[in-house]
Amino acid sequence: MDHTLAVIFDMDGVLIDTYQAHFQSWQQMAAESGVSMTEPQFAESFGRTSREIIGSLWGPGRFQAAEIARLDARKEELFRRIIAADFPRMPAARELLVALHRAGFLLAIGSSAPPEHVDLALDRLDVDSLFEAVVTGRDIRRGKPDPQVFLTAAARLRVPPEWCAVVEDAPAGIAAALAAEMTAIGLASTGRTRAELAAAHLVVDSLRELSPAVIEDLIVRRLQ
Repeated sequence: MDHTLAVIFDMDGVLIDTYQAHFQSWQQMAAESGVSMTEPQFAESFGRTSREIIGSLWGPGRFQAAEIARLDARKEELFRRIIAADFPRMPAARELLVALHRAGFLLAIGSSAPPEHVDLALDRLDVDSLFEAVVTGRDIRRGKPDPQVFLTAAARLRVPPEWCAVVEDAPAGIAAALAAEMTAIGLASTGRTRAELAAAHLVVDSLRELSPAVIEDLIVRRLQ
C-alpha cells in the first residue's frame, strides 16, 4: 500500500448481531413507559442515537429532555443485560479484524451506541487492542446519516476520508459513509436486505466475503 488505509466498523449488525437484542430492549423500555415501538419503526431507526429515536418517536410532546435522557439510559441498560447473558458475536468478525490489522490497516469503531455498549462488545470479542480509534454516541451530536461519526474516526486515525472504508449494515450508515466520501461496504445482516444497502460500493452477505485485498482494491479502484 502506498498510503495508510483504514477501515471503520459500525458495531451493531456488523461486529455483533444485535437486531433481536435491540428490538427486545426497546420493547421492554417502551412498555415500562406506556408507549410502544413497532418493528418497522425499529428497523427504520437503525444508525441513529437512542436519544434521537426517543425524541422523534415520543417527544418532545410526551417526554422532555430529562426524561428522554433517563429512557435512553434505561434502554441501553436493558440491552447490555440481554447481550451479556448471550453474546451474539458476528461470524468471522474477529478473524477479519485480525487479518486487516496484520495487513497494516488502521481500524476504528464508528458507532452511535453508548461507550458502555461498545466497551462490552470489544471486550467480549477480545479485539480492543486492534483499534486505533473508537467513536461512540457520546462523542457526536448528530447520528447517521450525518457523517460526523465517520469523519471523527478518520480524524482520530489521521487518515484522509478518501482512504477509509466503512463497513455498515444500515441504510443510514451507508448514507453517512458516502457523505463522508468514504468507500461504503454494506453487510446484509439480520433484518437487512441487499436492496436496502444498494447504494454501497459493495454489498456482502457475510464478513467472510471480505479480506484486506478486497477492501484495498475497493478503495483504490474508487479513487482511480
